[in-house]
Amino acid sequence: MRHLRIFIASLSILFGLTAVAPVAVMAASPTPQSTACQALGSNDACTRRPSGGISLTHVVRVIVNILSIAVGIAAVIMIMVGGFRYITAGGDANNVSGAKNTIVYAIVGLVVVAMAQFIVQFVVDKVK
Repeated sequence: MRHLRIFIASLSILFGLTAVAPVAVMAASPTPQSTACQALGSNDACTRRPSGGISLTHVVRVIVNILSIAVGIAAVIMIMVGGFRYITAGGDANNVSGAKNTIVYAIVGLVVVAMAQFIVQFVVDKVK
């Protein structure tokens, strides 16, 4: 029961922090366009080319950033699910190993996403 209370408290803190951070960022941003550009990873006004179109490198970075965010969220959720399964395993060896595998695979997913970010950044910088 004590583990369940600790788990619920940590979830409350996690969701509380994730609910406050976007509000603070949105309040500090001057315009909705600059907010969207910053969220998509652009340093300037959406990296427009002289011809008026958006550059291919910008599109690749935006897609990788969006996928990274989605995978990051899924990995955090899976870590929480694995933790919950670990807490509720009740000492059963199969349930414990399944919960540990869930946590390990979620962490491996986070590492793969981080490496993908580095690889895409490296390739895009070399293409320029």
